[in-house]
Amino acid sequence: MAAIKAFHVSDVPNLDQVPEKASLSLYSTRFSKGVELNRAASCRTPNFLLIGHRGHGMNISQSSDSRMKAIKENSLLSFNSAAKFPLDFIEFDVQVTKDDCPVIFHDDVILSAENGTIFEKRVTELCLAEFLCYGPQKEAGKEGKCLYRKTKDGKYDKWNVETDDSLCTLQEAFQKVEPSLGFNIELKFDDYKVYQQDHLTHILQVILRVVFEFARDRPIIFSTFQPDAAQLVRKLQNNYPVFFLTEGGTETYYDIRRNSLEEAMKVCLEGGLQGIVSENKGVFKDPGAVPKIKQSNLSLLTYGKLNNVPEAVYMQYLMGIDGVIVDFVEEISRTVDGMIKPEEATSGEESEANSKLQLSQKELSFLLKLIPELIQQH
Repeated sequence: MAAIKAFHVSDVPNLDQVPEKASLSLYSTRFSKGVELNRAASCRTPNFLLIGHRGHGMNISQSSDSRMKAIKENSLLSFNSAAKFPLDFIEFDVQVTKDDCPVIFHDDVILSAENGTIFEKRVTELCLAEFLCYGPQKEAGKEGKCLYRKTKDGKYDKWNVETDDSLCTLQEAFQKVEPSLGFNIELKFDDYKVYQQDHLTHILQVILRVVFEFARDRPIIFSTFQPDAAQLVRKLQNNYPVFFLTEGGTETYYDIRRNSLEEAMKVCLEGGLQGIVSENKGVFKDPGAVPKIKQSNLSLLTYGKLNNVPEAVYMQYLMGIDGVIVDFVEEISRTVDGMIKPEEATSGEESEANSKLQLSQKELSFLLKLIPELIQQH
């Protein structure tokens, strides 16, 4: 595996294009009052955030759960379907095409078939027109090239979902998605590629120009697994929060900054970032990291399959985690409304759900000790 080259972001010039009225609210104002943050302040989450993963949820073609194949992930249809539920944000992946257009797509490569043979093309090596020719087409009567995905056992499956939709650009998302729904924009980079400083700067500036032109009052969070990109996007702008994504020690990379919550904290504190987004197993395996992160004035969000389990979501709320990225937006939004929102109500409004789910500190400590053993079975 190639090492990711480190560099000093202090050497990078600020982006010269800055919006006049950038939104400094960390969370959506659709269902709660936003909090304006001054630029010097830490980015603390004032409520428990609920974020839709790739919109309405990710796709897993070989999953036995139909919800994983309901709506094409990272599409306008997925985003607007998610907007029907009380979410604060949707999360999606942004890459930049060869001709400098930010597009929304998770995988590093496009998989399709030609003359019965599967081939792959890197998204970043395609021009926009070629990228958009895959999957359903917006033009009536026009047929797009079939998309495939690689399964865990190395086979190729057609990317079939119950309700398909066209591939889209970042600009289209800003223009066509419910405007009060926040965007968690994951800046997508190859895990094992070495990125030079000037190339990273160019890619991030291309994305930022679209954000600054079209975001208006929409709440924005940037996140990325690439530590240099995380610190660089913070250097290039100070209008929107930047979070560092990490597996929290559940995977091992050549770049040690990606291998633990402790290292993630260092990346954030050194680069002036606002928070961490961790794989939830990393947090459950090391629950003692949560108070350390919070004491460092950082926010903490999580992602992962366990976030589709209502009890696991409620457990994280009790631990002091600031929000979760989920696939089952309908079910988990009910959990948040039923279990968590009542606890945040003023006295006299406490619900029956809250009284049933109150845990003592002793019970909470017991569950925290038990969870590392339970997640080994998932």
